[in-house]
Amino acid sequence: MTRLSVKKTYKLYIGGAFPRSESGRTFDAAGQNVARASRKDARDAVRAARAALPGWAAMTAYNRGQVLYRLAEMMEARAADLEAACSGRSEVEAAIDRTVWYAGWADKLAQVLGSSNPVAGPYFDFTIPEPTGVVAILAPSDPPLLGLVSRTLPALVGGNTVVVVAGESAAIAAVELAEALATSDFPGGSVNVLTGFADELAPWLAGHMDVNAVDVTGVEGPTVELERAAAENVKRVIRADADSQSPWEISRFLELKTVWHPIGP
Repeated sequence: MTRLSVKKTYKLYIGGAFPRSESGRTFDAAGQNVARASRKDARDAVRAARAALPGWAAMTAYNRGQVLYRLAEMMEARAADLEAACSGRSEVEAAIDRTVWYAGWADKLAQVLGSSNPVAGPYFDFTIPEPTGVVAILAPSDPPLLGLVSRTLPALVGGNTVVVVAGESAAIAAVELAEALATSDFPGGSVNVLTGFADELAPWLAGHMDVNAVDVTGVEGPTVELERAAAENVKRVIRADADSQSPWEISRFLELKTVWHPIGP
């Protein structure tokens, strides 16, 4: 007997689960129906990211590196599915290699970005990198997979939690990556992936008072209105190359905290 294959449904990834959009809307991406996130879905994602922030930020840098390395393992295992969702095998391999590269930086940030500062007094004075908080990322569509990885991982390495809005033409790659994220030991809510229309979601995320930074790399055209909305609670606004790779990309999502401690008993 013949059988019908199980048709895949492309959903959102919020709080460690795969819900459909609360609006019930979908849009066409590469011939597939993909969930179209609403403003309420974005609010739910921000709420999940805020709830997950204390746990993810409190993990040791070594453990965060292990989780990122686990993501690379899961991407390797799902390479065929990822390859079908992007430009091909070379992009998948580059994305996996970049994930391993950022995993290796997790426990080196304090040494590279922090410092012991000389002061005129009987004190130790240290500068320590800390996460900014909840980061909204408007991811580029090209390259679809490598662009997502390149913009999402720098924020995660330093202990931030993220809400990622994938570009419309990168929606399938985003869902495939979310399925790798779901089996990579990330705490639920530390990474949230929304598929939909950036023009609809970006202004609301930029103005959300519980978002601490917004990455506008994937926005085509002027970002003046987004920057104006972000200024309401002094969000950090970040723009970079779509596939940039640098430890300084990590530093753009971090705050430097100075700690004084008296010397002696």
